[in-house]
Amino acid sequence: MFVALAVIAVAGCAEHTVREETHEAVPHGYVAGAEESAEAQSRLVLADSGTGGVRVLDLITGEVESLGTVRDVGAITGDGRFAYLSTPAATHIVDSGAWTVDHGDHVHYYRARPRLVGTVSGGGRPAAAGDTAVTALSFADGGALVLDRARLEKGEVTHTSQAGAVLAVPYAERLLVARGDAVEVRRRDGAPVARLAEPCREPRGHAVTRRGAVLGCADGALLISGNVTGKGGFTAEKIGYPAKAPRATAFSHRPGSTTLAARAGTRGTWLLDVSAKAWKFLETGPMVAVNTAGAGSPVLTLDAGGVLHAFDPGSGKRIASTKPLSGGGGGSIQVDTTRAYVNDPAGRAVHEIDYNDRLRRARTFTLDFRPTHMVETGR
Repeated sequence: MFVALAVIAVAGCAEHTVREETHEAVPHGYVAGAEESAEAQSRLVLADSGTGGVRVLDLITGEVESLGTVRDVGAITGDGRFAYLSTPAATHIVDSGAWTVDHGDHVHYYRARPRLVGTVSGGGRPAAAGDTAVTALSFADGGALVLDRARLEKGEVTHTSQAGAVLAVPYAERLLVARGDAVEVRRRDGAPVARLAEPCREPRGHAVTRRGAVLGCADGALLISGNVTGKGGFTAEKIGYPAKAPRATAFSHRPGSTTLAARAGTRGTWLLDVSAKAWKFLETGPMVAVNTAGAGSPVLTLDAGGVLHAFDPGSGKRIASTKPLSGGGGGSIQVDTTRAYVNDPAGRAVHEIDYNDRLRRARTFTLDFRPTHMVETGR
């Protein structure tokens, strides 16, 4: 925590600030009620679909904090700080108390107490996409809500609706809204700005990378790049599938990475290199979850028997497999810069895997509940 008469030095920041009792300035990066840390404060938000218990596992300390009960959780997603637990009637919002603020030339890491924030109407497995200003929740049955992040951080749930949206993604101070086959650029208040020339049929799945935003379309991925101050505004380019295989409907990746993984139905796994604008199809067979840490890193897949596999992204060959990490019923691989996490509901545990060391099990967190659903925050 910041205290009076302390000199706060933030690496990479332009200046140091001294807080004094008589004239107290706000230090660079200061966030009320939060503690700034020197490293990412990774946490896992976990939900037990049987009992409804919601917990937060701190991956730094190993401590678990209970946040109460949310009944009938069917899925979980996150935006880096907040987790969204969907039930048939509503989406419940959890502030994990761990987040990162990237200023480009330097990064701030924060930790605070986790808490349940509130709910919004609409369930059915929403897709979440957020930045420092807003988070958009796109619902499978249509419609999208845009949440005000500043108020959400204060524990207040306020939102606006995006008319006709099938998918909404915050990007470069605007909203990318898929409506029918068209993709519109809108201001954060929903006012239309432009329509992209390239269509996106049957939009499903999205990702935001350092190379642009990606929307999953029936015939490939739509890569959208640009900014609000650039003379050309936004540009869109379709990256078509190179082979006939089931399309990608959801993307997984490490935050900040430009390499995306997606299931290809029951046939295999798609790998999308956003920088190279190229797909690669891997013959992995049917998998319940896939993920990757980035360019050159192994592609991780989890099969229905709870076995984790690693595939070489270049050759597509399997290079490692584990013993079963769960008795089935899991289905999530969360990835950060050095580790992967696999939930094990039957074993009441979460396994930490070193994916750069032939899937060595680094730690196992034993729990007193079934972690049916899991999402990582703090990155």
